[in-house]
Amino acid sequence: MRYTGGTSVLNILVQVGFILMTLQALNSLQLAKLFKRPPQGLPLLIVMVAIALGSTCANFFLDCFTILQGALRMLN
Repeated sequence: MRYTGGTSVLNILVQVGFILMTLQALNSLQLAKLFKRPPQGLPLLIVMVAIALGSTCANFFLDCFTILQGALRMLN
């Protein structure tokens, strides 16, 4: 897949958007309340999980749009 300037910017914005949404969702779970003494690395773990899940979801949606775009081109 070739990336142009606009496509690259769109991909970055979608990736960051999904990561921020995932981070907000994980923070709303208030995982620290599950522990009497939360581990020191819990915030870092939450950020790393948010990056992994957000990036995976963003890639899924970007791939869906790419496949849809290819299918529409094939019909024309």
